[in-house]
Amino acid sequence: MKNKRMNLKFEYRHLLLAAVMATFAVIVMGVLVRVTAGEGCPDWPTCYGTWTAPVQTSALLDYVHRAATVLAGLLGLGALAWTWRRYRSTRLIFVPWLLSVLTFGLEILVSAAGVWQWLPTPLESSLHLGLALLIFGFQLMAVAAAFQTKIPARLTFQTPFARLSLITLVAIFVLLFSGTLVSVSGATASCEGWPLCDPVGALGWLNLGHRAIVAVTGILAALLFVRAWQTQRSQPAVLVAATSTAVLFLAQGLMGAVEFAQGFPPYLLALHTATSGAVFATATLTAVLSGLAARDSQAERFERAEWRSRTTKGMTKDFLLLTKPIVVLLLLVTTYAGMVIGARAFPPLSLTFWTLLGGFMAAGGSGAINQYIDRYDDTRMQRTQKRPIPSGRMTPAEGLAFGVAMTLGSFYLLVAFVNLLAALLSLAGIIYYVLLYSIFLKKTTVQNIVIGGGAGAIPPLVGWAAATGSLNIPSLFLFAIVFMWTPPHFWALAIVRRKDYARAGVPMLPVIRGEVETRKQIFIYTVELVALTLLIPLFGLGSSLYFVLAILLGMWLLGAAYKVWKLEGNKVAWKMYRYSSMYLAFIFVALMVDALL
Repeated sequence: MKNKRMNLKFEYRHLLLAAVMATFAVIVMGVLVRVTAGEGCPDWPTCYGTWTAPVQTSALLDYVHRAATVLAGLLGLGALAWTWRRYRSTRLIFVPWLLSVLTFGLEILVSAAGVWQWLPTPLESSLHLGLALLIFGFQLMAVAAAFQTKIPARLTFQTPFARLSLITLVAIFVLLFSGTLVSVSGATASCEGWPLCDPVGALGWLNLGHRAIVAVTGILAALLFVRAWQTQRSQPAVLVAATSTAVLFLAQGLMGAVEFAQGFPPYLLALHTATSGAVFATATLTAVLSGLAARDSQAERFERAEWRSRTTKGMTKDFLLLTKPIVVLLLLVTTYAGMVIGARAFPPLSLTFWTLLGGFMAAGGSGAINQYIDRYDDTRMQRTQKRPIPSGRMTPAEGLAFGVAMTLGSFYLLVAFVNLLAALLSLAGIIYYVLLYSIFLKKTTVQNIVIGGGAGAIPPLVGWAAATGSLNIPSLFLFAIVFMWTPPHFWALAIVRRKDYARAGVPMLPVIRGEVETRKQIFIYTVELVALTLLIPLFGLGSSLYFVLAILLGMWLLGAAYKVWKLEGNKVAWKMYRYSSMYLAFIFVALMVDALL
């Protein structure tokens, strides 16, 4: 019976999450409809007098938006019914969710009034967004409370940071509301120049006022970021939310600038809109989580004193260690090689800089999040005990917030200065490594490193996409090389650190199936890897020069793998681990040289 109740609670939380995600999708689609489609469906609630999907693109987008709105409404009502039945005595869940449903009803009336032209378009659009944000905020408040182990009776904003988070949230809400009003009213043309202008009429002053709100909100977001790192080092959720708010606020501005420079392509418009919603979401979570924590000023002063006691040099070193710099360096080699091989030339310096910076932030941020996930295992492993988090030099909250900031920043930098495909591939690598490998595979299957190797195989695809804007069959062989290289490389390390992995409960191959089988598998995978590198010239990747170099490098690596198979001891396994790292770098250098000649 207890397990059943726990399952119901789990399902209830995820119903709330589903409703929140649906609301977020409706907000983003609603902005896109107004900017790109206008009145795609001139009547309401039907579309051209029918309930069937229209053929016209603009009307279809409006139709899908209305369908998504219906879905979000049904999820919201379903969650309200469940909340009324089981959690109506929990005020911080029931009251916000009830308010979200009531506000949803009001938003429907505003939408209908806009379609029937009862309200001026600028006012209707701004009210529509404002009400949608309120719904979103109420839902996030209920979700944040539902995921607490102990839910207080009310939110408490006793500390300076908690009050700052509330002020910042209000400022962001006003910013988004005023931004919509400026956009739909045509006020942009009445206030030309940046950052100041000579405003023309009321619309000009509206635009100038919006710019002032942007400046004030930016200062508040920056101050929130600084204060969070000083006073919320023991609060992972609060620190991550506050850090994400600052990063997303900057990203929103960057997307707006890039959107203008590139002529407002639809994908940037969608990303800009989604980022605006994400800023509001993280600011809401920062304020709500701070209110739920109900901390006092003394606790924050203590953490601030601890922060000031650390040296800048020591903190910088620890942040660098969180990124796993040696691993990242090897990944950047494959990224740059992918650029050169794909373009068959040295890429422009600016493109190289932004691609490698984005790659470093993506890989380094993923490594930091991985160290947060593995923080308990790391304390049991001799190899990892001195990392920043298990050693106590950094708190888990700092490691997670740093990783999230790096990964978020990497995506937006790649979108802005490289291209969308490279950014999406990098994002896929982050999700692959953090979710698929670190959370789901690492502690559950002996094939963890085999399947998880795909995460480290994505960087050369990012480089190829950065240089060419596309992928093709030869580019996939770069992925395959790294994918096949990963198991023998890490199994060699696992042999050396077998006792460490056993203590941490990580089911690596030598722990589960023994060293003899692991040594055999290392040799088998190495043979397959070398065979792959010799076959790829048949598919247009590499010529005779590369083929000769691949033979020499392959013989070298096969020799090391054969010794691992036939000889015992950690010495040969450690050499295989080191040699395989050099082999991967050299084989990609061989492909680069061949592509340039």
